[in-house]
Amino acid sequence: MVKEFLSQNNVAYQEKNVAVDRAARQEMLGLTGRSAVPTVKIGDEVIVGFDKARISELLGL
Repeated sequence: MVKEFLSQNNVAYQEKNVAVDRAARQEMLGLTGRSAVPTVKIGDEVIVGFDKARISELLGL
């Protein structure tokens, strides 16, 4: 859902597959303290889950 939302709004993003990328998994754990997807980082803010309203607010959509 996050990918579709970002694409529909022409927002560039970097996808990391934490199931196969150990470094990405460690990064996620460092940011959130848990293993949860989706994890979205916008600037210094980290959002766990698809919080459309918060993502929109941070992106100015």
